[in-house]
Parts: sequence; structure tokens; C-alpha cells
Amino acid sequence: MFVRGGLVSVVVFLLTTTGVIGFSVTTSKPEVRVRENEGTDLTCSYSADFGANARVEWKFQDLKGSMTYVIFNGKTTSSYADRVQTYGNNLRFSTVTRKDNGAYDCEVSGNGKFGEARVNLVVLVPPAAPLCRIPSSVTTGKTAFLSCYDEVGSPAPTYRWYKNGVLLPPDPSKIAGFQNATYILNPQKGNLEFPKVSKMDSGQYYCEAVNDAGPPQSCKAMTMEVRDPNTGGIVAAVIIVLLLLALLAFGIWYAYKKGYLPRKSESKSKPNVVYQPPSLYGGEDEDGDFKQKSSFVV
Repeated sequence: MFVRGGLVSVVVFLLTTTGVIGFSVTTSKPEVRVRENEGTDLTCSYSADFGANARVEWKFQDLKGSMTYVIFNGKTTSSYADRVQTYGNNLRFSTVTRKDNGAYDCEVSGNGKFGEARVNLVVLVPPAAPLCRIPSSVTTGKTAFLSCYDEVGSPAPTYRWYKNGVLLPPDPSKIAGFQNATYILNPQKGNLEFPKVSKMDSGQYYCEAVNDAGPPQSCKAMTMEVRDPNTGGIVAAVIIVLLLLALLAFGIWYAYKKGYLPRKSESKSKPNVVYQPPSLYGGEDEDGDFKQKSSFVV
């Protein structure tokens, strides 16, 4: 019995001296959810190992990754001074806004050790009517891209799309009645894409923004019409181009006929003349061979 108790004491001693137990920083509520313009508390506590003069600081990291101090060197920073107070090691917000969404780190240092605890603050803001972009007309076989976005809701809303009042499932291949559908739906980003739109995709579409802070909000329904390629227009364009070319050719011919354009004069070819100097030796025959004209004896 004494041996077992002695072993437990030794293990506890070793864990304490190696830092496995002790020097702990904790929070009673790792995630805090509060409505906008209301107040809330962020808690932090630490073990006595840090000492009586432990240094406690609070940092804030927003959703974009930017970091700033809330409590530094025992004082509230200027950007939070009008609405944040400390009691003990805790933070108390008199009011929060959607800009306060993010992570708050309670950092404790003392006796040569450091520890921290994180509290995630979620400010609840209902979504507003989202901004929807829906093309009114698309050619068969082309790509159709529909988008939906709400910048107000917090936490960030998810999105649902409706066609003719019927909810479109995110994965149509798993739902009977939608297995022939070819669209791609992204509920997080709010995009609805038809890689190759067909006639069956024509209809009225609208989008809905949803989060747990309030009721869903939707944009106005708009009609997307899928049309076949305008072959008649293409044929008409080709005929017009051919007529313009014919008129151009007739104009050039008429201008030549009336003499408005200069005619190309015929040039006579001139013979090539090569100058040959007379021979110093009396001349050459017709074949170019030298012949002696006279002889003399000295």
C-alpha cells in the first residue's frame, strides 16, 4: 500500500516538474455567441504556477487574420477603451458589433512559462436580402452562371437555390427527380452553374440566404430563358457580307470602265546593250577569236 502511494507521489512530482501538469490556462466557455449590440463576457483563468505577478494580455484575430491587442501591459487599448473592461483576468464587452467576430487569445506569462487559451466570439446578425445575378437569356450548350451573396449576415450565411418555387438539392444525383440535372451548386459561396445549359433549364430562379441568427432572406425571382442558336441570323449576316463584296466588285469594275481609275500602261522591253571596247590587236572575228591581220619581218 505504501509502495503504491509512493509511486503515485513520484509520478505527480515528475509531471509537475516537467510542466505536463501545471502552468495551465483555461476558459470556461471556448465559444461565445451573442447578438449584435448586446454585451458579453470572455473568461480566462490560469494555474498558480505562473505566480502572483503573472502578466495577462488579450489579443484579437479577426476573420481575415489581422491581429491587434485588446489588453496590453495591463491596460485596455484605445480602440476598445469605450466598451471593454476587465474584471480579474476576464473581458467584459458592454456591446459588440459584427466587426468583433473572431478569436480572442488570453495569454499568460510568469515564472519563465507561457500559456494561452482561445475564445471564439460569434456575433449573431440575421441575413439581409442577398444580391443575385441571373442571366435573362442563354444559348443552348453554353455555360450559365448564377450567383448569390449576402455581406450582412453573421455567421456567414449558406445559400439555397429555387427553380419555379422548388428547392434545388445541393447534389442532384442523389435525389429522385433530379438525377438528369447537370447543375453544380455551392451552398457556401452561393453559386449555381450549368456547364452546358439545355432547354429544360429554363425557368424562374431565386436564392435564399440562411443562418441561425434570424429568418432566411431571398432575392427577387428572375426568369432565365434558354434559346437555340440563331441560325437565321447567321445566314442573314453571311448574305449581307456577300452582297457587300459584290457591290464592291461592281464599283471597281465601273470605275475602270468610266476611266476613273488609271489603266496600267504596257511597257516595251528594251534590249540589253553591252559595251565592248575595241581590241588593241586589230580586232576579233564574229566568234570572238583573235586573228592576225598582217605580218612583217625585221
